[in-house]
Amino acid sequence: MSQVRVAIVGGSGYTAGELLRLLLFHPQVEIAQVASSSHAGQYVHSLHPNLRKLCGLRLCHYDDLSTCDVIFLCMPHGTAMQAIERYRSLAPVVIDLSADFRLRSPDLYLRWYGKEHSQPELLAQAVYGLPELHRQELREAALISGTGCMATAAILGLAPLYRAGLVEQRLPLVVDAKVGSSAAGATPGPGSHHPDRSGAVRSFQPTGHRHSAELIQELGALAGGSWQQTLAFSATAVELVRGVLITAQVFLNTDLDERALWRLYREAYRDEPFIRLVKERSGVYRYPEPKILAGSNYCDIGFELDPSQRRLVVMAALDNLMKGAAGNAVQALNCRFGWNETLGLTFPGLHPI
Repeated sequence: MSQVRVAIVGGSGYTAGELLRLLLFHPQVEIAQVASSSHAGQYVHSLHPNLRKLCGLRLCHYDDLSTCDVIFLCMPHGTAMQAIERYRSLAPVVIDLSADFRLRSPDLYLRWYGKEHSQPELLAQAVYGLPELHRQELREAALISGTGCMATAAILGLAPLYRAGLVEQRLPLVVDAKVGSSAAGATPGPGSHHPDRSGAVRSFQPTGHRHSAELIQELGALAGGSWQQTLAFSATAVELVRGVLITAQVFLNTDLDERALWRLYREAYRDEPFIRLVKERSGVYRYPEPKILAGSNYCDIGFELDPSQRRLVVMAALDNLMKGAAGNAVQALNCRFGWNETLGLTFPGLHPI
């Protein structure tokens, strides 16, 4: 079988660097071009030094892209939608890792992103690129969206409960997300300046975070088609480079013990190659911990039940650049072409690090 030729647009960022790292070792993929508007002509390894002696490509300009089988878009939010038709004319499959096509509803996009979507007719066509929820749709998709890193962790952690109808939707869902600095991208800013970032545990969006929209869309669909619940989502920056940890507080609508919950999660995820259930009796790593997931495509999920309140605390951890971005996109690529979903994604993470 001939290799699939791919191009990466927006080649200077962290997400593009991760895609390159993964796809260079993917047995079914040939990287044809890497494009950048501001770094055209430079070697890829000058921007991604971990790829020295592994990638000899030079970055091309967006205008010099040629036809290929798949284009990955790694551009800032709001950029892909402006030129999406051109990219779709160059490749039959486009995977956009920005937020531009994550939401199915133009109204939801307007509410959470504060502006009209320039291509609203494409929102219904795009497939939300989370294989654990949309594997069947991905197999025929021409336009695949990326997923928000914090949203991915929260959705995967909570999906079995909403699918089973076990959530008391008259009570709020409270989600606290802690995230590392690489989630802010490769462009430096005041929040990433080392003297300010080092040692920080900083609330940066206590309310109104845009990833809330993805929870409303995806968990609402699992719960029966519409969102009826109050969602309280908060985001905190912590001193990690990579990593997301969400802690979600949800109330159940029936009495369940931990054995029943364990059975529910095990049945939901027993065939998922990148979901690991973490619930040990003792030890430092008895709950999900993003530190040991760096570089891997795993999402680790755990929970703790407070039966006196029917309150379940769900924890989910992942690497924001991997299962929260590039790794998940490669998994979606594997789904799209009918390959084994683990191709190019078997790295287990490092310990200690």
